[in-house]
Amino acid sequence: MTDSGTGSALVLRGLTKRFDSKVAVAGVDLDVPTGSFFGLLGPNGAGKTTSLSMAVGLLRPDAGHAYVLGHDVWSDPVEAKRRLGALTDSARMFDRLTGGELLAYTGLLRGLPQDVIDARAAELLDVLGLADAGRTLVVDYSAGMKKKIGLACALLHAPRLLVLDEPFEAVDPVSGALIRDILVRYVRNGGTVIFSSHVMEVVERLCTHIAILADGQIKVVGTTDEVKGGRELEDVFVDVVGGRVATGAELSWL
Repeated sequence: MTDSGTGSALVLRGLTKRFDSKVAVAGVDLDVPTGSFFGLLGPNGAGKTTSLSMAVGLLRPDAGHAYVLGHDVWSDPVEAKRRLGALTDSARMFDRLTGGELLAYTGLLRGLPQDVIDARAAELLDVLGLADAGRTLVVDYSAGMKKKIGLACALLHAPRLLVLDEPFEAVDPVSGALIRDILVRYVRNGGTVIFSSHVMEVVERLCTHIAILADGQIKVVGTTDEVKGGRELEDVFVDVVGGRVATGAELSWL
């Protein structure tokens, strides 16, 4: 019987995905503890988006399992997705709707009562600074606004786990601070967050746990202090993924 990681909000076991001859994810195993703020780091092409897309049921793995609070995402998708909120680049947004219409549509898909949808949507739009967008279609939102309405859709049904792919990418500092505040409060109230990011400062400041993904495999995982080992997170990351720093002899013409 496959280990579903009792006590973990998200468990990945042997997740594997190949695109033609390229192995994008090569057997990822990961346990995200309930109540943790978990950062998934990795260079471009490491397999972060592919792994998270499989974890939330948007991309079928070639092999392996994903469990959300004990429910298999692929054999028990309804129960798994009831407990899950996701913001991923691989999911197309219905962007020919206004923000309010998109939240209403999302709430109906989730089976929420209309009065609950109306109340939560109004509150989310207000808190996220989107209420003034009025009749503006989501397709005409800025990149930061699209991130915020995507987060609102992920939060609408009050899930116990949030899986977020680059939630701070293309977000201005004010919106980024607002998103951080919302996520911190969410975790303090018993939720669990896993998010991918390239921003070391954000991961270091927010996360209780970190995993570094490279070449489709988890290279390092543990609490933030364990992963850092008394060093700067950026230095650890560069060492793990095999990065390098230009020396004085290179690009001497600059």
